[in-house]
Amino acid sequence: MTDMDNEAENKPQEPLINKKISRRLLLGGAATTAIVAMQSSLGKWIQVAAQQPLLKVDDPTKRIGPGPTAVGKRSVFEHPVRIKSDTSSRTPLQDLYSSLTPSDLHYERHHAGVPVIDPDKYELMIHGMVGKPMVFKLADLKRFPSVTRTCFLECSGNFRSGKETMTPQEICGLTSQSEWTGVMLSTLFREVGVQPKATWFLAEGSDAAVMTRSVPVKKGFDDAMIVYAQNGEAIRPEQGYPARLLLPGWEGNTCVKWIRRIELADEPFMTREETSKYTYPVKDKIRQFSFEMDARSIITYPAYPNQMERGWVEIRGIAWTGRGKIVRVEVSTDAGKTWSVARLQEPVLDKAHTYFRHLWQWNGDETEIMSRAIDETNYTQPTLSQLVDARGADIGGYHMNPITAWQIKRDGKVLFKPESWK
Repeated sequence: MTDMDNEAENKPQEPLINKKISRRLLLGGAATTAIVAMQSSLGKWIQVAAQQPLLKVDDPTKRIGPGPTAVGKRSVFEHPVRIKSDTSSRTPLQDLYSSLTPSDLHYERHHAGVPVIDPDKYELMIHGMVGKPMVFKLADLKRFPSVTRTCFLECSGNFRSGKETMTPQEICGLTSQSEWTGVMLSTLFREVGVQPKATWFLAEGSDAAVMTRSVPVKKGFDDAMIVYAQNGEAIRPEQGYPARLLLPGWEGNTCVKWIRRIELADEPFMTREETSKYTYPVKDKIRQFSFEMDARSIITYPAYPNQMERGWVEIRGIAWTGRGKIVRVEVSTDAGKTWSVARLQEPVLDKAHTYFRHLWQWNGDETEIMSRAIDETNYTQPTLSQLVDARGADIGGYHMNPITAWQIKRDGKVLFKPESWK
C-alpha cells in the first residue's frame, strides 16, 4: 500500500507524535507493532504501521546476502498468483502497478492443455490461394525484419458476477498486456503472394484441440503478427511457444496459439469455434465474427478486499479498447450521479491497457465508485442495463463489458456490487 492509501486524519494523535522510538525498534528488532507518524508528499500526516514480520528477518547490514543467481525471482514477501480453473487462469489485476503484466502472470485460456513443441522442429505452413505455398521454420521467421509492440489480449468471455466478495481478478482477470515481438503477417503474405481474391484465412493451432479460426485477410495485412517473444524473452508455453498469431484488439480466441498452418480462401471456414462457440444472441439474431473488443475499464484500487480509511485516496485502474486508443476515463464517486475525468498514464498506446488515476477524498459516507472508458471512436462503456436493452435478456456470456461498481461501506469495507440481468 502507498502512503496515500493509509491516509488517516489531518493530524496524528498526540501520543503517536510524542512517542519515542528506540534504536532497536528502528533496526527491526521490535517484537510488537509500532505506529510511526510521518508526513506524506502531499503534506498530510499519516500513520504507518510497522508490523512484526512473519519470518525472522535479521539486520541486513550485519550479514552478507546471497550473490548473483542464474534466474531472478520475486521477494519472499511478494506472492502474486493467478486463479486457475481447468481451462483458464486469471491475472491478479489488483496486484499490478502498471499496465504491463509479468509474463508468468499473463492470463491463460486453452482448449486442450499446453502442447510441448520442440522449436527446432516447429513449422508454419502458409498455403491455399497464394502464388507460392511455403513452410517457415522458427529460424526463418526470426530472419525477417522484426517488430515489437505493446497491446492487450482479452478472452471474449471475460466477465463474472454473482457475489460481493469478488476481486478484479475474479471479475475480469482474463485480460493481460505484454510487449510482443515477431514478424508482421503482411510480410509473410507478400512472401507467399496472397491472391487478390483471397478474403479470409484459416489460422490453425498445434494443440490437441486443433484450434481454428477464420480471420479476414484485411486484418492480416493491417496489424496482425506472428510473435515468438514476449516481454523480452521467448514467448511462454501457455502463450503459444514457440509462435502464435497476434491480432491486436481482437478477441483472444482468434489469436491462435502454437500456430502451425494458415490457409488462404475466398470465404470463412465456419469452424466450430465460430459457429457453436464464440457467437451470442442479439435480440432475435445471432452475432457472429464479433472480433473487436469493446472499450472497458475497471478500478483495481480500492477494490475488494481492501479496507478504506477516511481521507485522501488515489483511485487507480486500467482501461482498454480494441478499436484504437482510450481518449478519456471518467470516475464517479457518488454511484454514477456525477463523473470526473481521471488522469491517464502516458503514453496512451493503440489497443493497449491504459493506466488511470483519480484523487478522491473519502469523508466516511457510504457510496459507490466506478469508472467508464471512452475510446477514439467515441464509444462509451455501457452499464449492464444498457447492454441488456441493446441485446436482450438472453445476453449470453461473450463481449460483456459493463461498468463495474465497488461499494464503500461506512466501516471502510470495499465490496463488489453484483448485478443480475435475468
